[in-house]
Amino acid sequence: MSWNPGIEPGCPDDIGMDSIETVIVPRARDLGGFEVRRALPAPRRQMVGPFIFFDQMGPAEFITGQGVDVRPHPHIGLGTVTYLYRGEFQHRDSLGTNQLILPGAVNWMVAGHGVTHSERTSEQTRLEPHSLFGIQTWVALPEDKEEVAPSFEHHGKAALPIIEDGGVHMRLILGSAYGEKAPASVFSDIFYGDVTLQPGALLPLPDDHEDRGLYVVDGSVSIAGQEFTEAQMMVFRPGDRITVAAGTRGARVVILGGETLNGPRYIWWNFVSSSKERIEEAKAQWHQEKWGGGLFDLPPDDRSEFIPLPS
Repeated sequence: MSWNPGIEPGCPDDIGMDSIETVIVPRARDLGGFEVRRALPAPRRQMVGPFIFFDQMGPAEFITGQGVDVRPHPHIGLGTVTYLYRGEFQHRDSLGTNQLILPGAVNWMVAGHGVTHSERTSEQTRLEPHSLFGIQTWVALPEDKEEVAPSFEHHGKAALPIIEDGGVHMRLILGSAYGEKAPASVFSDIFYGDVTLQPGALLPLPDDHEDRGLYVVDGSVSIAGQEFTEAQMMVFRPGDRITVAAGTRGARVVILGGETLNGPRYIWWNFVSSSKERIEEAKAQWHQEKWGGGLFDLPPDDRSEFIPLPS
C-alpha cells in the first residue's frame, strides 16, 4: 500500500550475482486480509532510479462485505503511483480528489510539501466477492521539487502508450521508453512499464536510462543464463545491454528506473526527504492534528478517521 504500516520501511532479503548488480527477494507481510511483498527499499539498494518504495499488493480474495480500508495518512517529498492488475481502489485526497482506479489505469499523486489521502474498496465492489492485485510505488522527487504544491493526475487505460513487438506487449505507465512517452507529468528522467511476454519472447531493456530494474510478477525470465521466478527484482549495472527471455510459461514483469538522484533520501513512515529536519517538521505537524491549519488536511469526504503518527 502507499501507506507504510511501520515507522521504518523494512528491508527485504537480497543476494548478489556476477552478471547482475543486485537481486532482491522481498519479504511478505500480512496487512490483515491481504499480503504485501516489499522490494524497495532494500539493504544494498535504497532506490532504483528515483523509485524508493515498491510493493506488490496481493493477489488477495475478499468475501462479500470485505475490502481494503487504508485510512487517511500523510506524505511529503514523493509521488505515489498506483497500478492494478485486478480489483479497484477509491482514492480520496486533501486536494478534493475522489477517483476510482481500475486495472490498466494509473493514479499519480505528487505529495510535494504535504498531502493526505485514503484508499478504500468502494461500497459497490463490497456487494459481492472480489479480488485485488497490483503494484504501488513511491517516486522520490528531485531536491528542488520536494516542496512543490501537491497534485493529482488520473490517466485511464486507453491513455497509456502500448508497445508491441515479437511476443512483447508493454503498457508504459510513467515516463519515457522505446520512443514513447506516458501522459503523467514527471520531474526527472524515469520509466515504468507493465510488460507481458509470450513464452520465449525477448525483451531488450531500455539502454538510454542510467538505472534499470526488473520485477517478475508472474512466470519466469532468463537473464545471462540465470532463471528468475515471480517476486524477484533484479537491478542491473548502468550501461550494460540487457535482454530478458521469457520462460516456457511466459512472464509478466515490471520494468522501472531512470536517473539517479543527487543524493540519498531519508525515509520515515510515509515521509521522504533529503532533509531530516523536514521529516521532523512533518511528524510534528501530523501529530498536532490541526487539519487545514498547517501542512496537512484530511480529504473533504473522508474526515471521520485517520492513521495516527506512530509512536
